Amino acid sequence: MTTMTAGPRAGHSEYKEIVDALVEFIEKAVVPIEQEHAEFLKDENNIFNARGLMTEKYLQISQQVREMSAEAGFYTLYGDESLGGAELPAAAIVEIQETLHHRYGPERSLIHESVIPSPFTNGLSPLLLKLSEEVLAPRIDAIRAGSSTLCFALSEPDAGSDVYNLKTRATKVDGGWLVNGQKQWISNAAHAKHAFVFAITDPEAVANRTGGITCFFVDTDAPGFSVDAGIPIMGKRGSNATILSFTDLKVTEAQIIGEEGKGLNLAMGGISRGRVTMSATCIGVAQWALDQALDYAKTRKTFGKTIGQHQMIQAKLAEIARDIYLCKSAVQRTAALLDAGMPAVKETSIIKFSCTEMLGRVIDEVMQIHGGLGLTNELGLEGAYRFARTLRIPDGTSEIQRRTVAKRLLAGDTKL
Repeated sequence: MTTMTAGPRAGHSEYKEIVDALVEFIEKAVVPIEQEHAEFLKDENNIFNARGLMTEKYLQISQQVREMSAEAGFYTLYGDESLGGAELPAAAIVEIQETLHHRYGPERSLIHESVIPSPFTNGLSPLLLKLSEEVLAPRIDAIRAGSSTLCFALSEPDAGSDVYNLKTRATKVDGGWLVNGQKQWISNAAHAKHAFVFAITDPEAVANRTGGITCFFVDTDAPGFSVDAGIPIMGKRGSNATILSFTDLKVTEAQIIGEEGKGLNLAMGGISRGRVTMSATCIGVAQWALDQALDYAKTRKTFGKTIGQHQMIQAKLAEIARDIYLCKSAVQRTAALLDAGMPAVKETSIIKFSCTEMLGRVIDEVMQIHGGLGLTNELGLEGAYRFARTLRIPDGTSEIQRRTVAKRLLAGDTKL
């Protein structure tokens, strides 16, 4: 008889010690801060001001968490080793994102936005490796410590999925360029000290869709850089997404990230890891929601029995579990491809639209299982529903993901 090798469930995850240490840090350091400021944090009027931007007190609390996380060694887990990070692989990022969102749900901003930053657009972003030493050296310590944060200023009112529709332009002048234009949907800009700003430097190349867009590293307190407003999203007073404008913002040759005219190559470089990270987040939130559905199904009674004994509820639970299992398996396989250095453009697009759409279905069904209670936010399900709906748009809409997959298939990338 063939002996079956025990799978990951039976053994020790390769990254379990890191995940366990991170959870312990959150429980001992971050949760007490949440509890200390519970009354403040539960009222959105305290978090967002009249312009939809995060308030000064909330930013102070968030910075406190970031700096504590950095001191404990967690804030830089995703960063490149040469920048002082742990450079965890995609498989580890998947496990961390899934665990944290499974344990804490989607609406714990001090945990999800402050403990570990985005692996590409904030913190020890790999884009910093392409920055000149004279600009990076005086800033890297504060970035590493979490006291300075970054934002990724690419999207514009008319340029989301089609990045060649940018209007922000850098005009050549003595000693550098003057940047003029507007950005929209820029996460973290409300309290970023630095920004990756994408602007047209070669209009002809942009018109031919062959390049011509340059990425500049900019200090957000530079003259001509303005954070105009926060963007209210899905029932909130504001959000972490903002509108920026540039008016004769002066930049120099030393501030170019990578090479002039090749900024889009940099922008595309982090998409795969970002989509894997978001997909893992979906898996975690879906499991969090399933846990609540199971608890409710075991206790809520109708017609003399718990609702978990009704076949209709059982079918819903089984279908939720199926969706989570299939998506989780796909995300793990895609992370393995990335860690092996294999092309995974098609695969990251598949998991991005599959996982974000899966989460929407799961939260909807879990709310249905809870009946009227699901329509309140007593258990966080209503907030999770709004959170799930937003994920189908950033990092490429579901429609753009399907377009990418189809183009890859038609080009001969048919292995699945």
